Amino acid sequence: MNISRRSLLLAGGSLAAAATLAACGNNNPLSSPTPIGSTSASGSASDVTLQQWYHEYGEAGVKEAVERYAAAYPNATVEVKWTPGDYSSILAAQLLTNDIPDVFEYEQGGSLDMIRAGQLEDLTELIGDQAADFNPAVMKRFTFEDKIYGIPQTIDMQLLYYRPSLLEAAGVEPPTTFEQLVAAANAVKSADIGGFFAGNDGGIGVLGTILIWASGSDQLTEDRSAVAFLNDDFYAALTSYRDFLRSGGVLEAASAEWYDGAAFVNGEAAMQWGGLWSLPDIKKAWGDDVAVLPFPAIGANGRPAVPFGAFGSCVAAKGANVDASKAFAKWLWIDQEEFQVDFSNSYGTHIPAKPSLVAQADKLADGPGKDAAQFVSDHGFANDIMWSGALGDAYSTAVSNVIKDGKDPKTEFAAFEATAKTELAKLQS
Repeated sequence: MNISRRSLLLAGGSLAAAATLAACGNNNPLSSPTPIGSTSASGSASDVTLQQWYHEYGEAGVKEAVERYAAAYPNATVEVKWTPGDYSSILAAQLLTNDIPDVFEYEQGGSLDMIRAGQLEDLTELIGDQAADFNPAVMKRFTFEDKIYGIPQTIDMQLLYYRPSLLEAAGVEPPTTFEQLVAAANAVKSADIGGFFAGNDGGIGVLGTILIWASGSDQLTEDRSAVAFLNDDFYAALTSYRDFLRSGGVLEAASAEWYDGAAFVNGEAAMQWGGLWSLPDIKKAWGDDVAVLPFPAIGANGRPAVPFGAFGSCVAAKGANVDASKAFAKWLWIDQEEFQVDFSNSYGTHIPAKPSLVAQADKLADGPGKDAAQFVSDHGFANDIMWSGALGDAYSTAVSNVIKDGKDPKTEFAAFEATAKTELAKLQS
């Protein structure tokens, strides 16, 4: 799968069981087994040459932009490698060779496997007090055992779109609790429009993990030795969503998936769970009749929730030019704020990783964009670094069994808990 800026939101099988994203750009599988599209900056003031890797972005202009950033660096020659195909697998294989990229981006600032293998340089000292300049929710996810292994580049997120005029006509307020979401969806639905849409699987895939956060729990305990959400609030959240599906308020089949935005644009649903990346198309279709919310709190102990993802710039610990690589990464992703705003604002709609730069992003200056940027700071959650693929897959299966097949949540998650303990023990070792 060609990874997009938001496909990292789906990593680990935890936010969507099946994700062939078509949003941030081209997600058709590409067969190229090796990176292509090398560009070299010229006229540097140093004999050092650095190799910088990016995955293939779908938005027009991103490749040219990162090449321009590299060419502006005065202290080394920076060669940009544009990498189509399965970026994570290609990068993982390359890091085991003698030709290691000096600087490379990776989802959520690096993986546990990379950290345990000693492949990522510790950037804690490099970032220093400037860590406070970045979105705190993002920096929390980029930190493992008090060390920071990546510098955030930009942020993507998911959120709830709705048309205020339709809710007003139905006599309901914008939902801030799950109960209000259910009531609003059933109030606005008609023979011509669905109430709420979150995917052609009924929303189970993309909303599965969100039910943990929205019901008031976290994925793992503080020491990451066990899951932290197997409680009555979580079980009630599962059955509440099951009841919502059965109520008829959820549109379960639309012209496109949740990440596309087409169902909302086409007027198939009055409310849709989607991505910030769809905002330009949605505003083009509905103008000012668009507003956004986080996923609402579920139950007495619940809280609003929005999942976010951020690619981070990492430095290879075993590279040939570690100090020069760290200097370049700091220059680009900490010091060059003009480039950081350009990267987030000029190619699609994304949130600068530094809250202080949000005001410079004109797509986030007001309305839904401004609200969305604040949601990440106030309600942002990301998969724990130890929420592994196997654990995420087991979770998705249990959620589907409860919501889709009507099975008892305590029984289904007793089996999941055993799998989780085994997987977490492996990852702790």
